[in-house]
Amino acid sequence: MSRMEKPPVDPQNPWLELRRLTPARIALGRTGTSLPTSAQLDFQFAHAQARDAVHLPFDHAGLSTQLKEHGRESLLLRSAAADRNSYLQRPDLGRKLSDESAQVLRDYAAAHPGGVDLVIVVADGLSALAVHRHTQPFLSRLEEQMRADSWSVAPVVLVEQGRVAVGDEIGELLGAKMLVMLIGERPGLSSPDSLGLYFTYNPKIGLTDAYRNCISNVRLEGLSYGMAAHRLLYLMREAWRRQLSGVNLKDEAQLQTLESEDGVDMKGNFLLDPPTT
Repeated sequence: MSRMEKPPVDPQNPWLELRRLTPARIALGRTGTSLPTSAQLDFQFAHAQARDAVHLPFDHAGLSTQLKEHGRESLLLRSAAADRNSYLQRPDLGRKLSDESAQVLRDYAAAHPGGVDLVIVVADGLSALAVHRHTQPFLSRLEEQMRADSWSVAPVVLVEQGRVAVGDEIGELLGAKMLVMLIGERPGLSSPDSLGLYFTYNPKIGLTDAYRNCISNVRLEGLSYGMAAHRLLYLMREAWRRQLSGVNLKDEAQLQTLESEDGVDMKGNFLLDPPTT
């Protein structure tokens, strides 16, 4: 039985019912003291998918074409990591631009003085698969919800062999007030295509993670594009108003849930029964 198939309900084994509610590897059964062959093969397949996601080349040309078809300009840059092996073994190289890419941004900034309000950076990270699958549909949802804001936006910056901190250099060179980084997250054994979003107000070289806000697990089986865009836009508007981001900016976006009214979440612990009136 594949891990994705729903096991039959067995009233004598409550673990099987729990397995229907989670992709976690529980209630796999056993053959003697070992796992059944199907569970072992499924694990090996998931592990292979995760490894493939890490080493999948960044199809920046295809992504650039998608963006252009939807009216978005893009710039292609590269980090200081010359290849994938360097990127994996030297995280510091993925956190800064190559000399050639840094000069490209300086030339662009000189031709477009005054800076911009927002720059969106897309980097392959540890899963180019996530970027390929989710960048365009997520940006479409974000732009739908961002139409009321009059922020100036730079071309989408694509970074090959990039890590999160490379966005700080990009934002500083472009004079951006806000930066949104879309990056492929480290693959898990049930999520080889998870997209992460990192938001920074007033990006500049040398910032730590304490100055960033993160929204993770953006994918069809995780956090939906619409909800991720809603949460990100809340952070962006609050950051614009308060001129800060990171640990001092909490995500208090009001989300529509089954237990909410008019898009406002009910307060309290969801594990407990609601109070009686």
